[in-house]
Amino acid sequence: MRGTYTIKKVLNNNVVIALNSIEEEVILIGKGIGFGKKPGNEITHQSIDQLFQLVNEQQQEEYKQLLLQIDESIMETINDAIVLISNRLDQKLNERIHIALTDHIAFAIRRLEQGIIITNPFLNETKSMYPNEYQIAEQVVTFINKHLDISLPKDEVGFVTLHIHSALENKPLSEIQDDTKLFLKLIDLIETGLKIQIEKNSLQYSRLVTHLRHVLDRVIHQETVELNEQFVKLLKQEYPVCYNLAWKLIKIIQAHYQLQVADAEAVYLAMHLQRLTQK
Repeated sequence: MRGTYTIKKVLNNNVVIALNSIEEEVILIGKGIGFGKKPGNEITHQSIDQLFQLVNEQQQEEYKQLLLQIDESIMETINDAIVLISNRLDQKLNERIHIALTDHIAFAIRRLEQGIIITNPFLNETKSMYPNEYQIAEQVVTFINKHLDISLPKDEVGFVTLHIHSALENKPLSEIQDDTKLFLKLIDLIETGLKIQIEKNSLQYSRLVTHLRHVLDRVIHQETVELNEQFVKLLKQEYPVCYNLAWKLIKIIQAHYQLQVADAEAVYLAMHLQRLTQK
């Protein structure tokens, strides 16, 4: 963020479009950064809270339209919330979070004003799948509620969590939502196959979701785990229901991602299923 930037267009008091030293368009965000400024004025890095590059013309237009539709105080609060997210994480966020999260929060505020409550059916799964992002999302919703004197519901924590994870993984939000639906399908099959019902707020449920998430992460990144053939034989003989169910789940995961899944994953999943039956 070092250097000097030349203002191309002032979008509002806190956001400007500028050119960097190699004539690339960037968005600069900072409190009062555009106040009293005109095209051609220069801005130094000391005045900038956030900088992100406009990747393509469509995203440029999307962001500009958002600025026209959203109250400046709301925009400033959301920008500060994105700074909060960045400060809590070590990884670089996909810059589309400026568009996606801004649009989502602004729409959530409009719904709140109109008395429309949207429940989040995946809240417990989201919390278990992405605990770090969920914790940050709680801080974000609390921050927004405090600064805008509103009461966004707890369900919004789950939605914000998915936006944060999407920006971290550089994956479209639709793919993150598909992963969550896959989790629900797998858990439903587990409960049916083992003839049990797992309380969603329980530690047992959280552990199951965490284990499944680690399986999916290893599948996506094509990581392998070691397999003990004698142990596999024993498990297959002693716990055939759990072993067969585990393979059924693995085949669903393979079909979903169109990727190979290591045999060992079925073994470790069968072990986890067996622990569930003991509970």
